[in-house]
Amino acid sequence: MKVLLIKDVKSLGKAGEIKEVKDGYGQNFLINKGLAKLATPDVVENWKAEQARQEKELKEEIERFEAEKKMLEAHTIRIEKQSAPVGIKGSVGNADISAAIKEQLDIDLDKKHINLKKALKSTGIHEVDAKLGHGIHATLKVEVVGV
Repeated sequence: MKVLLIKDVKSLGKAGEIKEVKDGYGQNFLINKGLAKLATPDVVENWKAEQARQEKELKEEIERFEAEKKMLEAHTIRIEKQSAPVGIKGSVGNADISAAIKEQLDIDLDKKHINLKKALKSTGIHEVDAKLGHGIHATLKVEVVGV
């Protein structure tokens, strides 16, 4: 019996491979547990089409992240805070930066993806690293202004 592996199976193969297995093993274990499908021409064709679609979506997502990176690095994010005798009152954190990016550039960037070693407590321009996804990082310029 020929099966198309849907998931990696230890000692048999990786997802996407077509393997020849004994009927009982294929039917009772692999297919029953959802690890494989019977390798008919339709199933193989559908699998290849699905893989191509997923790869295309991944490329589009990476291109979108690259475009967002260029936009983020080209602009300076301006955040206004109440000034104090030395620096600002309070601090600027991940949530503040994320909200400012959404407001100023209309880019949704989760606050968890912004890497701040510590909150910004002084005025001026600060560089902040942000993870966009798929290994793409952007260095943001955040300008903290006291008002």
